[in-house]
Amino acid sequence: MSAVAAQTLHVFGLRSHVANNIFYFDEQIIIFPSGNHCVKYNVDQKWQKFIPGSDKSQGMLALSISPNRRYLAISETVQEKPAITIYELSSIPCRKRKVLNNFDFQVQKFISMAFSPDSKYLLAQTSPPESNLVYWLWEKQKVMAIVRIDTQNNPVYQVSFSPQDNTQVCVTGNGMFKLLRFTEGTLKQTNFQRGEPQNYLAHTWVADDKIVVGTDTGKLFLFESGDQRWETSIMVKEPTHDSKSLDVIQESESLIEFPPVSSPLPSYEQMVATSSHSQLSMPQVFAIAAYSKGFACSAGPGRVLLFEKMEEKDFYRESREIRIPVDPQSNDPSQSDKQDVLCLCFSPSEETLVASTSKNQLYSITMSLTEISKGEPAHFEYLMYPLHSAPITGLATCIRKPLVATCSLDRSIRIWNYETNTLELFKEYQEEAYSISLHPSGHFIVVGFADKLRLMNLLIDDIRSFKEYSIRGCRECSFSNGGHLFAAVNGNVIHVYTTTNLENISSLKGHTGKIRSIVWNADDSKLISGGTDGAVYEWNLPTGKRETECVLKSCSYNCVTVSPDAKIIFAVGSDHTLKEIADSSILREIPAFDATYTTIVISHSGRMMFAGTSVGTVRAMKYPLPLQKEFNEYQAHAGPITKMLLTFDDQFLLTAAEDGCLFTWKVFDKDGRGIKREREVGFAEEVLVTKTDMEEKAQVMLELKTRVEELKMENEYQLRLKDMNYSEKIKELTDKFIQEMESLKTKNQVLRTEKEKQDVYHREHIEDLLDKQSRELQDLECCNNQKLLLEYEKYQELQLKSQRMQEEYEKQLRDNDETKSQALEELTEFYEAKLQEKTTLLEEAQEDVRQQLREFEETKKQIEEDEDREIQDIKTKYEKKLRDEKESNLRLKGETGIMRKKFSSLQKEIEERTNDIETLKGEQVKLQGVIKSLEKDIQGLKREIQERDETIQDKEKRIYDLKKKNQELGKFKFVLDYKIKELKKQIEPRENEIRVMKEQIQEMEAELENFHKQNTQLELNITELWQKLRATDQEMRRERQKERDLEALVKRFKTDLHNCVAYIQEPRLLKEKIRGLFEKYVQRADMVEIAGLNTDLQQEYARQRDHLERNLATLKKKVVKEGELHRTDYVRIMQENVSLIKEINELRRELKFTRSQVYDLEAALKLTKKVRPQEVSETELSRDMLSTAPTARLNEQEETGRIIEMQRLEIQRLRDQIQEQEQITGFHTLAGVRLPSLSNSEVDLEVKTN
Repeated sequence: MSAVAAQTLHVFGLRSHVANNIFYFDEQIIIFPSGNHCVKYNVDQKWQKFIPGSDKSQGMLALSISPNRRYLAISETVQEKPAITIYELSSIPCRKRKVLNNFDFQVQKFISMAFSPDSKYLLAQTSPPESNLVYWLWEKQKVMAIVRIDTQNNPVYQVSFSPQDNTQVCVTGNGMFKLLRFTEGTLKQTNFQRGEPQNYLAHTWVADDKIVVGTDTGKLFLFESGDQRWETSIMVKEPTHDSKSLDVIQESESLIEFPPVSSPLPSYEQMVATSSHSQLSMPQVFAIAAYSKGFACSAGPGRVLLFEKMEEKDFYRESREIRIPVDPQSNDPSQSDKQDVLCLCFSPSEETLVASTSKNQLYSITMSLTEISKGEPAHFEYLMYPLHSAPITGLATCIRKPLVATCSLDRSIRIWNYETNTLELFKEYQEEAYSISLHPSGHFIVVGFADKLRLMNLLIDDIRSFKEYSIRGCRECSFSNGGHLFAAVNGNVIHVYTTTNLENISSLKGHTGKIRSIVWNADDSKLISGGTDGAVYEWNLPTGKRETECVLKSCSYNCVTVSPDAKIIFAVGSDHTLKEIADSSILREIPAFDATYTTIVISHSGRMMFAGTSVGTVRAMKYPLPLQKEFNEYQAHAGPITKMLLTFDDQFLLTAAEDGCLFTWKVFDKDGRGIKREREVGFAEEVLVTKTDMEEKAQVMLELKTRVEELKMENEYQLRLKDMNYSEKIKELTDKFIQEMESLKTKNQVLRTEKEKQDVYHREHIEDLLDKQSRELQDLECCNNQKLLLEYEKYQELQLKSQRMQEEYEKQLRDNDETKSQALEELTEFYEAKLQEKTTLLEEAQEDVRQQLREFEETKKQIEEDEDREIQDIKTKYEKKLRDEKESNLRLKGETGIMRKKFSSLQKEIEERTNDIETLKGEQVKLQGVIKSLEKDIQGLKREIQERDETIQDKEKRIYDLKKKNQELGKFKFVLDYKIKELKKQIEPRENEIRVMKEQIQEMEAELENFHKQNTQLELNITELWQKLRATDQEMRRERQKERDLEALVKRFKTDLHNCVAYIQEPRLLKEKIRGLFEKYVQRADMVEIAGLNTDLQQEYARQRDHLERNLATLKKKVVKEGELHRTDYVRIMQENVSLIKEINELRRELKFTRSQVYDLEAALKLTKKVRPQEVSETELSRDMLSTAPTARLNEQEETGRIIEMQRLEIQRLRDQIQEQEQITGFHTLAGVRLPSLSNSEVDLEVKTN
């Protein structure tokens, strides 16, 4: 045997789908399955002891413990055969008592077991299609009885004994509930199912003949002697703050008390499969456990209900609810508590309830806590720590700390401590994790997720990412031994990064298949890799080239490792051998002896080697490797081992597997001594903490300190106040008590004096009473003596009377005897006569009976003859039918042979179709690449269309604004026209001329509006052209980017072609490399050709752009010409307008002057004296007219002036807006000409009008 040994120390994991997977051995120790072991775990002292499975076992299926806690039965499958192993738990270590593996009946596996109350008998249920129930006297390996439970292949979930009777058993399953009794060497069913069959998932015995059963629709039934007595339905409701999430509706006659028996667990997969048709709103009762006050049952995901018996009534009611707590570290905390409770178990003292769930977790709760939490649901706590619920895909350890990092398909990362056997950190993510590596310092990890590769910090209470790499589905990653580098696998390429600047320093290409394993040598100068292509390469990191290579295409390698001196590479793969490789050649191949190695590891000392197999065992070998079968093999996991590591000091071995369990092993030499450490260096105790966390904690500490100080001050103040109050109260109470004491003293003195007086009085009274009593006693004695004498005399007289009466009664008796004898003789004669009559009647009746018996015998003979004839006819009929069935059976056998041939041909066709599908998938991948490129082009064109739509919307908005402005100007124009007409009516002499001038002004305004419209249209055209110019610039930049991408592609192609030229002397390798180049670049070349197909569109686009540019140039020229023409016309009109206004002002001055002259002349001629009254009235009238006319004219002039001022401001605003547009678009005023300002002319007009 090998000189290397290993001993199991601790396990982190649970196999929840083993039936009856948790139970108590005593108050502190629980037993549960993990890997291929049963674990005895002490809850208080935290130690573990192991009961290993059988050699070559393929996994445990069911457990059962005897009622006296002495024996443990384990159902296993050993080398494709079922076996039941019974261990004696009382011995240390636990030893095998019996192994049941020789069966005289058909059996595939045992799915449920139970011990009898006296632990002498064992009940076992086999799986379909046999579905046999076996009744064993297990000590003698004797089958007492066997019966087939089901003939329709329905799953059976649980079997059990009555807690008081060895002969009575119960079986439940899908659509079956059977009670059987062992009598006369057979198991006979004693009940008959009534009503609609249910899917019974779990049951437990209540008393000798009473059982409670749970179903997949949330119902609980109570059966007594096979008859249903009570039913309860558990309905799921939405949880609210004021009501419970589960409402129990009870409809029952009575319910009795349940004994504390733990409920075994049926197969979870079978239960879920058979109950998938049930209502989703109904909770499934997977487990029931009873205790003294009532029972507990699972009631849907994450919930357990406690039922207690009511004191006055005979039924149970729901008393409390227990829930699985929400895990804050989960990626979806709201769903983390949605776990099915598969098994429940109470401790012997009923102080603790333990539960196992479908996610491989163990929870516990103290029953006293459920009593405290009234109204609110209580919550479970982890029994140990959160465990993995899916296969472990990554395992890593470090040098400076006793840490182990694992990742799993349950999307979690967990950091364990293998010295204290605790969970340090735990976090779940959105993506699955495939690989993990721990930095030698223990402060960082690199994890390969499904979407990215992440570099993370291990903080004191969190795992936080600080760098991400776009490597999808990284299956292998590893830090170097020095920690300055780390390597990550991306398909068939290895990327090497530095941990200082986090950059990629090298990409190692050469594998044609997926890389399964990478390992660094001791000085980190080389990297060894192995993959599914059968290649093992040794890479030189400074140069990035292969130094050695060994290719064996018939083998797909699973794991590689290297010796401490880096001279020999060890590799294991699919060919059932362990290979030693040195200098690109295989030195030795050591066979694996009917096993497949999945992983291998060598110690840092180079003297030990460990290998993991596909059946979950660990093999310990010494180095150099022997050719013979010299190794120690240990049962470990219930699935293929995925990862295996040795700690840096070679003290501990760590293994992880697909069963989700992590084992730690202690390594020994042949004498049982531990391997000495190479370096005595203590483990580091430093942890990482972020600055923000420190600041937050410091802030919290400061706040808490201030809060504590405030509370201290407040408490001191309160204490002072209380002391003052209490001191005052004490003073008051002392004064009060002193007063009361003085009053009580005085009362006491008074009472003493009264007592003395009463004592004297009572003594005198007692003396008087004694004298009186003595006198009365003497009188009574005298009276009684006289009465006694009188009574004696009466007694003698009565005695004489009694003698005389006795003599008289004797005479009467003698007379009565004589009369009695005479009457008796007369009665005898009468009854003898009657007896003779009855005897004659009886003889006649007997004769009639004999006649009827003869008739009955004749009819009986006839009936028997008729029955014999009918039986013979039925026998011939069924024999004929049997012959027909045999013939049809032979015919069907022939048809089955034909169908088998057809089935084999169809299988061949299916394989061909699968090959065609694979080829089509490859073509589909290529077409998807083309589709992606076309989608990118479509997205670019959509973005361009969207931009143009936005510009069109902006233009339409501006056009709408300008239309509104035109409407406002039209209103102003209408007002002005009206005012001008009024002025024309007032100014009579020059009315015609003013009308002509107004017509000219209107024409000029129309022309001005046309000019504004043309300017806005031109500005819109300019902005549109600018946007087109920007779009063309963007397109040009995209084209330049495409050109740069093509240049980079050509450079990569040149480098790969240069690498291919190195194999010019090896045609086979050259052919493979050229094919690889074709597969790598032909898709991108197709993309370039597809992009070239769009040149026609680009030419059409360029032609349209040239056409628009030419139109723009012509429009610019037209604008310049029209601007010059309009400017001259505008200046001319303005000059004419100014001259006309001057003439109007001059005429007004002349009119005023002539009126003043007339007035002066009239005054000089003194015409007012001749006709004074008329003159006075006329002069007053003329003065009134003169005074009102200017005011009216002034009011009209002010109004027209305001209108002109508004027009002027509007024109000025439009000019400013035009200038702003010119500055924005870069388009200057035509020919540098500006319209003349109206301010001077308008000012002159206002002065002259005034």
